[in-house]
This record gives sequence, C-alpha cells and structure tokens, in this order.
Amino acid sequence: MTTERHILGISGGRDSAALAVHMRQNHPDIDMEYFFTDTGKELPEVYDFLNRLEGFLGKRIKRLNPDRDFDFWLAEYGHFLPSAKTRWCTRQLKLRPLNLWLREDLEKGVTVHSYVAIRADEPNRSGYKSPQPNMRVHFPLREAGIDKAGVIDLLKDTDIGEPEYYRWRSRSGCTFCFFQQKIEWVRLMEEHPEAFEEARAYEKTAEEHGSPFTWSDGESLDDLAKPERIAAIKADYEKRRARAMRAVRPNPLSARAEPSIDEIFGVFEGNACVVCHK
Repeated sequence: MTTERHILGISGGRDSAALAVHMRQNHPDIDMEYFFTDTGKELPEVYDFLNRLEGFLGKRIKRLNPDRDFDFWLAEYGHFLPSAKTRWCTRQLKLRPLNLWLREDLEKGVTVHSYVAIRADEPNRSGYKSPQPNMRVHFPLREAGIDKAGVIDLLKDTDIGEPEYYRWRSRSGCTFCFFQQKIEWVRLMEEHPEAFEEARAYEKTAEEHGSPFTWSDGESLDDLAKPERIAAIKADYEKRRARAMRAVRPNPLSARAEPSIDEIFGVFEGNACVVCHK
C-alpha cells in the first residue's frame, strides 16, 4: 500500500510553474504528482502554458474537474456572485475537487506532502492549511530564497517562459476573477470579448436575483464598458504606470522592463485566491 504521496498544484501562473521546475531540477528522486484544478472558466492562455510546462516536466499534469460546474453552484448560492467576502468559487471549484481527489488516501492514513508556491518575498502568505493531520505542507521556493525575480529567471532559463496573459493581466484564475483591477476587465473585453460578455450576462442574472455584488468593486460591467469609462480607466492606469516607472530604479539585469499591474496599483500579494494566485 502507498504510504506517501507528493503533490504540487499548478495554478497556470508563474510561481507554481517555477516551483515545478525547481523541484524537478533539485529533487528528481521525488515521484511528484502535478495537478491543475480546472473550473472550466480559465483563460485560453492558461491551457497553452500548461502544455508547455508538461513538455518540460515530461509528465502529465492531472486535470481535476469539479463534479459540479460554476453554473450549478451559482444557482445553489441563489445566483449571488462570488466575491472577496464570499469566495464560494474557491471553496466549491478549487478546494472541493482537491479534497475529493485526496480523501480516500488521507482517510487511510497516507501521508500527503503538498508543495506550495509561496516565494521568499511573500512573508505574509501562509497558503492553504488542510484540516487533515497527515497532510504535510512544504514551501521550497521560500526555503531556497527564491523571490519574484528568481521565479522569472527559472522560467526564462528553461525556455518555458511566462504565460501569455501576463502581457495584459497580473494573475491566473477564472476569466471573471473578482480580484482583477479595472484595467484588467477592460483588457479582458479587448482580448477575450466572449468571456467578458459571459461575465456581464452572469452579473445581470445575479442582479435580477438580488445579488449585492458586481464583478468589479462598486461598478457594473455595463458601466465599465462604456467608451468614456474605458478611456478614463486607461488614462488612470497610464498615470499610475508613469509614477511607478519613475519610482523604480532601472535594473539592467531584470527580466522585466516595467512594473507589473499589481506593483502599479500597490496590490499586496496576499489579496488573491489562496489557490489560484499566480
């Protein structure tokens, strides 16, 4: 009987991918199981990146698909949209499939080692804590002193590169993740208009059922999509970007030419889904 398992969750972002690279390079003796919890509402760029990562790892990333989809849970929650205050999407579409996947072994007493992509420069993040006593959580990036620049270097050096969505978005996750900045909603509308329209339809249905939440804090997607509002959001973003560029001393060794969206808006790393975050 198996007495131990080693699992590493891939979110579709840079940090978890870099952790997978780090573990393969430094601990090839560990029989690692890679998994991705697929909500069915992911960005197309996420799937492209997973395929590239699988090529490097030489091993399949197991897709954990929720047994009930977003629409089912939306109806269960009275068509109230998930939000930072009620993160039922994380609970039902991310954590529940993971717990179901591991439940039988955990109940049998199998020790499950979970490797979590928290970097050395994220002191305030603790990661998901399982209530199961035989779940062991490890933070190899933090222990190895690997920060954000180190993560980018790992992906660059292995020719995996970064997910394409970082060109216009700061994190992975669902197309309509409520942690997006307003500029990211505008860019979603430009990059994937069909996904934006789906999010807008969900929002309208939620409003009809009395939901107090909108996807973007304090503003409906109908209002955000108005031409004058788009222009204002873009102008505000450019002003913030210019300030951030002046505040950051150029580093010729850096893999990035300019600050990220999170850095421009001063968003702390902890303000994200405990599972989806990068």
